[in-house]
Amino acid sequence: MIRYLRIRNLATIEDLELELNSGFTILTGETGAGKSIIIDALKLLLGEKASADLIRTGKEEATVEAVFEILERTQVPEDLELDSGNQLFLQRTISSQGLSKSYLNGVLVPLKKLKDLSERLIDIYGQNDHIFLLDISNHLKFLDEFAEALELREKVKQTAQKIRALFKEKSELEARQKERAQRLDFINFQVKEIEEAELKPGEDEELLQERSILKNSEKIAQLVNAALDISYENEDSLLTRIKRVENIVAELQGFFPELGNSQSQLADFNIFLKELAGNLIELRDKCAPSPERLEEIEERLSRLEKLKRKYGPTLEDILNHLNHIKSEKEELEKSEEKLADLEQEIQKAFQDYRHLASELATLRQEKAAALEKLIIKELGQLAMTKARFKVEFRPVKPSLEDLSTIRDLGSEELEFILSPNPGEELRPLRRIASGGELSRIMLAFKALGKETEKGKTLIFDEIDSGIGGQTADFVARKLRQLARYHQVLCITHLPQIASAASHHFRIEKRMEKDRTFTLVKKLKDKERPEEIARLITGSRLTEASLQMARELLEQNSSRN
Repeated sequence: MIRYLRIRNLATIEDLELELNSGFTILTGETGAGKSIIIDALKLLLGEKASADLIRTGKEEATVEAVFEILERTQVPEDLELDSGNQLFLQRTISSQGLSKSYLNGVLVPLKKLKDLSERLIDIYGQNDHIFLLDISNHLKFLDEFAEALELREKVKQTAQKIRALFKEKSELEARQKERAQRLDFINFQVKEIEEAELKPGEDEELLQERSILKNSEKIAQLVNAALDISYENEDSLLTRIKRVENIVAELQGFFPELGNSQSQLADFNIFLKELAGNLIELRDKCAPSPERLEEIEERLSRLEKLKRKYGPTLEDILNHLNHIKSEKEELEKSEEKLADLEQEIQKAFQDYRHLASELATLRQEKAAALEKLIIKELGQLAMTKARFKVEFRPVKPSLEDLSTIRDLGSEELEFILSPNPGEELRPLRRIASGGELSRIMLAFKALGKETEKGKTLIFDEIDSGIGGQTADFVARKLRQLARYHQVLCITHLPQIASAASHHFRIEKRMEKDRTFTLVKKLKDKERPEEIARLITGSRLTEASLQMARELLEQNSSRN
């Protein structure tokens, strides 16, 4: 709850401080005195858009500060540290340039963090906030919160989203079916063309070498014959001469034994020349002209060049391309299996959705009956004793033929309907013309959350619009009941409500040196009758109005 509120340089407020208590606090004052400015200040803490127009004329900056006492640890995030007094300090500033800064315990924080935190601590209800009840999307949310079904609803939502995602994937796969078939035909052609070529790494280099040999076979034969003639076949060949040298050295060895090693080397060279001659003869036979083989090589190289131009500059590139498109082919051929798998996933998710949505619908039906009884009870305490209230369900049958029936919020729509008076038919809340009735209905709904939101500050800004007399007395009692569980702040013009509060502040406007100032005074018990009497008869006080004010205060004091 709010323990301390300070507002500086906001509209007609120069510097205002409020120390607030638990229970029921009322704020009264003439129209235009500045009561709404206090509400605007609190809305700034709730993260509402800030405007430099709010800054008091002649000032550079406006500031709103509040100290909150945290009564329930669940009101704030678990990771948020509290001081020893379980207090939080929130602050928002607005500059004349329109810039806004937010602080939490003196530390600059994003506005969203301030907004998220303050929304856990404060609820503000104005005379037009019953519009919340006119939006039927809020009816389902309220029932689910009342039924503690938000976790189950989230599962329904996730399953519905999963179904839509699977349908999207399936549709995209089906849309690519024609394109996939064309691509598969093209890949099959490429695979066949490359595989039929029976490529071998390095084959082109070997063929180029063989082609060079065949094209130069005559020259090669001449060179081989010349080498053979010099080394082996001629009568004066190297082999013949080496043999002669070998014989001479053998004779010399008898005189010079150390020449034995030289003779051995000559014998090895003799063997080398014979082996060389054999190799040359083999080369000569191998390089015999073959027009048929040369034609085969040319055709093969032409085929390889054609493949290189299409699939890569080298045979290795072509073989890598083959491996790539074979992998792609495998994936494409699996697409039919993928479609079948997606269909099975969709059917499974749809079964899960129907089960969860049915479970949620059953829970809603059960809790709706309890809600109807509680709302009727609350309305009875607000002078609507003959009112009838129902939760009207409109089932939506889920179907895979129409994805709009797979709804995130479940398989039904609902709307709150009401008959305020005997003899009137049940009608949607949006068709109830009376603002006073809507205000009481909204208060009845808020009363149902009194225990689950214990510790929250509830601020009511003239929600008594359109009511009076005995009805105002009932509303006052309801606000007093809420104050048992919450800190309740209420701006009112009704004496019945003002007299029901435990604490009373008067807001007034004064003029000093051509400047307007909004001031706040906490009224003592002896000052309250006069203020409440003003609410009864206006500025002209009478003994009768003062006596009536005293009686109202005494009645509420006895109820306390």
